[in-house]
Amino acid sequence: MFALKSLLHPVVAVFCLLACLLFWHEPLYGPYFLVAVLAYIASAHFLDVVAMQRRPGLYFSLLSLLDILLRWMLVVGFIWALLHLSRLSGHFKLPVLASWALITPLVLWLGERVAQRVLTRSHANPAGLRRAVIIGLTEPGLRLEQQLLRDPSLRIQVEGYFEDRQSDRLPAEGIDRILGRPADLPNFVRQNNINVAYVTLPMTRHSRVLKVLDALRDSTISIYFVPNLFAFDLVGARFDVLGGVPVVAVCESPFYGASGIAKRLSDLIIASLLLIGCAPLLLLIAIGVRLSSPGPIVFRQRRYGLDGREIWIYKFRSMTVTEDGATQYRQVTTGDARVTRFGAFLRRLSLDELPQLFNVLEGTLSMVGPRPHAIAVNEQYRKLISGYMVRHKVKPGITGWAQVNGYRGGDDLESMRKRVEFDMEYLRNWSLALDLSIILRTAAIVWRDKSAY
Repeated sequence: MFALKSLLHPVVAVFCLLACLLFWHEPLYGPYFLVAVLAYIASAHFLDVVAMQRRPGLYFSLLSLLDILLRWMLVVGFIWALLHLSRLSGHFKLPVLASWALITPLVLWLGERVAQRVLTRSHANPAGLRRAVIIGLTEPGLRLEQQLLRDPSLRIQVEGYFEDRQSDRLPAEGIDRILGRPADLPNFVRQNNINVAYVTLPMTRHSRVLKVLDALRDSTISIYFVPNLFAFDLVGARFDVLGGVPVVAVCESPFYGASGIAKRLSDLIIASLLLIGCAPLLLLIAIGVRLSSPGPIVFRQRRYGLDGREIWIYKFRSMTVTEDGATQYRQVTTGDARVTRFGAFLRRLSLDELPQLFNVLEGTLSMVGPRPHAIAVNEQYRKLISGYMVRHKVKPGITGWAQVNGYRGGDDLESMRKRVEFDMEYLRNWSLALDLSIILRTAAIVWRDKSAY
């Protein structure tokens, strides 16, 4: 299971290269062997493990293909950069590498489809199934069981819970799943061939925990501690080791390591393609802004960016005034007299945001992320909404999860709370596939959104 889920992408990438070498009658000698090694390493980093389940429908199937294609472009770009810097690019035949770069993403996508079918069917086989119990009917325990149920490929079946607290102190959801008290656990483990125990009680030197651990030492059961991190508003949670000392990240950017590289490269690729494709449109808009009213074509406004640092964002001017956003900012309203007639058209289709593609190239914005607010707005709401500034753990985006869920505008407190909630949800669940989905949904929304002004 582990090999199929974790090694499929790098192995497929290497085998596709071998197939191309055979087709073009090229030997796997030094330079091509180096490409194979780089492809394996880069694919393992930039391509996720195979998901156990896939969402049905043509839209999600195409979205999965686009996600693989974008990640594969990152792999190819990484390998090309290394070969170019090492001056080895002249040792390869272009048809070999071109055909490999073109066919591999399709084979990866087909391989994922086959692997998901294999994984889905194989979990029904009871052979090798591990039986588990959860010690402590707690919120982390309930979440753990749900996660184990969602991914049958883990091959773990939860038999139930062991708890000694009164029922009025327990979640009502799992009371009927209690198998006994922790003191009954050793006998239950021996009589029912239990392989794994998950301890969800507070990890202190409390007698309850110590007694459970001592009792289980007279068995071969595997024991895992599940810390109650759900009490925190986790963002980018992960475990790490610093000089042998285990630490837990409670609030950190999700764009860490390879994820940060993938996010940045995808931003550069998408922004560059959009700027090239929209170049004539940008020119026409610039002419329209110049002819519609006096003032600059593009204006800058100060916002908060990554880690709360001030940045300048660019927009086509759509109003007769330009506010810097630091000391003064008044939200645009329906029929606002400050908006020009041409500016109203631009705002209706969000075309005034197009210059922010240059922000993406310079690294101050991302294609997708929490929308940046004017500094004056930030200073107002950071005092009213708990955790408001956590959204600045990542670069702000041209579009975001809140915008495609109906919170494109609105300057009242309740609307801002909902926007922050969706921003936090995005940070917790980020993936390149989610970014692609948001970009596609944004393109669809701007054409039919009648509430923009």
